[in-house]
Amino acid sequence: MLKNRQFLGELISECIAVMIIVLIGDSVAAMYTLYDPSPYKFSYWGVCIVWGLGVTIAIYITGSVSGTHANPAVTMALALYRGFSWRKVPGYCAAQVAGGVIGAALVYALYQPVIDHFNLAQGLSRADGGAAGVFFTHPGEHITPLHALVDETILTALLLFGIFAITCEYNTVAPQANSSALIIGLLVASIGACAGYLEAWAINPARDFGPRLFCYLMGWGNSAFPSPGSFWWVPVVGPLCGGVIGAGCYQFLIRPFIPRNAATLSPPAP
Repeated sequence: MLKNRQFLGELISECIAVMIIVLIGDSVAAMYTLYDPSPYKFSYWGVCIVWGLGVTIAIYITGSVSGTHANPAVTMALALYRGFSWRKVPGYCAAQVAGGVIGAALVYALYQPVIDHFNLAQGLSRADGGAAGVFFTHPGEHITPLHALVDETILTALLLFGIFAITCEYNTVAPQANSSALIIGLLVASIGACAGYLEAWAINPARDFGPRLFCYLMGWGNSAFPSPGSFWWVPVVGPLCGGVIGAGCYQFLIRPFIPRNAATLSPPAP
């Protein structure tokens, strides 16, 4: 009974974590997209910082319950390399996607009049994809879906490489105690700052798929699923592959050579 109650709490925690990230992140995307002049149009770093702080805040709120995976790519990597129970993976991923849906619904509740005014002023409809960039990602200029798949794989690999380093118990150079949440947030912000214009740096299937599902139900239709160029699967598959690659690189290329870890694994001298 206690185990079931704890698992329920973990699922609620994961749902809330992604809800917070999407609520804060998609809201700043709305500020960037829907207003002219936008307060962020010439200070894009501010958009990245807000996304990163959304991750940091989510970790501080929910980390003590579920560890704040808040990303199916993180959940899968932890199951592969750090002993997280595979039985929990489907539930965690479902809760994360649900959090994305709820977060998008809250953003819609905040910005619905502004979204409708923006589309009217631009001569767009939701079915045309008007204001869709507030909620989910799409390729930037000169980026094809296949190239975006490579981008998302590389960027999520960097994310998981960093997260595994920051949270490694043997890495004495990593930030200690509660400061790791801030550094992970800055890592997310840095990825956005260096590559966000490629395809809006999803690096998280739940952050993209959940809002995309909400928008499909709210009139965006084919612009959400399957989306132009059938892009919808790219922010799912790319991050999942990248997470496995990046976490694996840390586990096999860095962690075995950390002195404290090596000392615990090496047999005693004869």
